[in-house]
Amino acid sequence: MIIECTSCHARYQYDEERFDGKPSKKIKCAKCSSVFEIHNPAFTAKPETSAGDTTSTRRHDETQTRAPEPQETTAQSPLPEHDTGPLQTPQLPRGRRLSLAIIAGADAGTVYRVEKPRITIGRSGADLTINDSEASRQHAAIEVRDQLVLLEDLKSTNGTIVDAVKITAPVEIQDKSEFQIGGTTLMLIMTEEA
Repeated sequence: MIIECTSCHARYQYDEERFDGKPSKKIKCAKCSSVFEIHNPAFTAKPETSAGDTTSTRRHDETQTRAPEPQETTAQSPLPEHDTGPLQTPQLPRGRRLSLAIIAGADAGTVYRVEKPRITIGRSGADLTINDSEASRQHAAIEVRDQLVLLEDLKSTNGTIVDAVKITAPVEIQDKSEFQIGGTTLMLIMTEEA
């Protein structure tokens, strides 16, 4: 589904599975940083049960259901709320191959196959070493938790950029997501195993 920021009207692709069965979520726009609410299309408006149902009662019910929801980081890449249980342990997805393609920079054209659940990317001493003087030695990490892929900046000097925004916490990336480390742009590629 396509969502739109209520302040700056930036539009983003949002996977409906991220609602985790909830009727709505609050997310933060990556462009203007305003927080807005999106509604799960799987939930339709509840029919009114009686004529005595007042607006104030409905508002009270809505407030109670929305209050415990945590605030997410960005519209494109909200952190998962289901960060407990079996997804806590990093693991590669069954039946899928993950790769990182370098699409811009000194190493453009290189494809790195992700073969373990957590890899580091950087200038030296990393799982994926890139030829980029603007990258830190240990610049960023990718952690795979089955179908969930998280990108984290490792307190690098120049930061890790996703959708023109420097990330400050781990963010979810998906198939064909691009991110920038120094002067290098990488893309996550997910394919089905043959």
